[in-house]
Amino acid sequence: MITNIKEWSRLLIFTAAIFLGYNSSASAQKYGGGLIDKIVAQIGNEMIQLSTIEAEVQMMLFQGVPSDKNLRCEVLERLMEQKLFLAQARLDSLTPNMEMVEQNLNQRMQEVMTRLGGEKATEEYFKKPLYKIKEEWRETLTELSMVNNMQAEVAKKAPELTPSDIEKYYKRLPKDSLPIISTQYQYSQIVLYPEKEAAIMAVKERLLEFRERIMKGEKFSTLATMYSQDFASASKGGELGMASKQLYWSQFSDAAMALKPGQVSQIVETPDGFHIIQLIKKEGDMFNARHILLKPMYTNSDKDKAFKTLDSLRNMILLDSITFEQAARRFSQDPKSYVNGGLVADENTGSVYFLVDRLKPEDYAVLKTLQVGEISAPFESRDNEGREGNIVYKIVRLDKVIPSHVATFKDDFYILQQMAENEAINKALDEFIKEKQETTYIKIDPMFENCSFKRDGWIKK
Repeated sequence: MITNIKEWSRLLIFTAAIFLGYNSSASAQKYGGGLIDKIVAQIGNEMIQLSTIEAEVQMMLFQGVPSDKNLRCEVLERLMEQKLFLAQARLDSLTPNMEMVEQNLNQRMQEVMTRLGGEKATEEYFKKPLYKIKEEWRETLTELSMVNNMQAEVAKKAPELTPSDIEKYYKRLPKDSLPIISTQYQYSQIVLYPEKEAAIMAVKERLLEFRERIMKGEKFSTLATMYSQDFASASKGGELGMASKQLYWSQFSDAAMALKPGQVSQIVETPDGFHIIQLIKKEGDMFNARHILLKPMYTNSDKDKAFKTLDSLRNMILLDSITFEQAARRFSQDPKSYVNGGLVADENTGSVYFLVDRLKPEDYAVLKTLQVGEISAPFESRDNEGREGNIVYKIVRLDKVIPSHVATFKDDFYILQQMAENEAINKALDEFIKEKQETTYIKIDPMFENCSFKRDGWIKK
């Protein structure tokens, strides 16, 4: 069962978008196994071709989806569901979000070209020029945008649920269907950053030394292997491989694309650290380059200074000279938590309760040793990006622990509310499909008539 409208849309988009290269022009072609392509289903005025189904099956197998005798039937059914939404979208004159279409098109083009190795390789793989591929994919993505819009319109018809409705939903759920809520932590922090200037200067001086040695004839690849802190590429002489510029930080890709083959960049700063880059090749919006990455390394004196300050603050809090909240607002350098008196909130959800997998490993290692209300000793952690080189120092206070438990109406209302709303949306979507099955002309090729479809109504009796 699909859990929400976004998931429903994602599955339908996955079904069609992953094989955007297959469209009606394939009907006159042969594909794997020597079979002639044909229309295998008609949903109103919308057609589904055998090549589309076969192409998706091949990709699913490639991605590790286990094969069974009903796999093609499952693919066909998902495509038929999509066509029902598309047909209604056309009738309702819904318009696609062309800005999103173009964004998705560019992203997909870059992903495919990166995987295949550039524009020429992509044209050879699809056996058509790049502009033609983009035209066909744009058409399919436009239809998918209309499908999403139609799904959203149907989802709006799901009834708004009151707290009483949520309670009724909770009471009728089988006990073994209630979700298990994992242990959650609420905590506050006071954060100090190390003195960066000296560490950054040392990194820049080192990279300038490397660049000068390369200018004098040393191999970039040799220095990258010996010194780069991007260990994945260092093993390949710093080489990154042909890829879209969109896969990198803009500072990095802009610097790389500005080079000529063989040229070495000046120092480039990104959130990962500091780089020098040597361009190997560029083609359109793609490039292959080598790089050497260095990250600022902080000294023990930086750590000792920060720990001394944090330890002093901790003692003042324990002696009631200042509250934790006051200390956080006055001294913490984390811009997102100090305004809340140090209370940490999840950047994605806004929740102040964290499951273990949403905590930084360094923070969890300390929090799990604390009692509620206890303040930790100073320790080293990572900043909000969690990157290896972005060190911070902190103390934390464990504010609350909610042990793992079976969801209850009192303690987990919002989780149950989301489950009930998802069920209501699913019901609205299911009712839409059932209604359209009854009123839409549907014809399925005899080769699929023996499918065990999950929904009744596809085969007209």
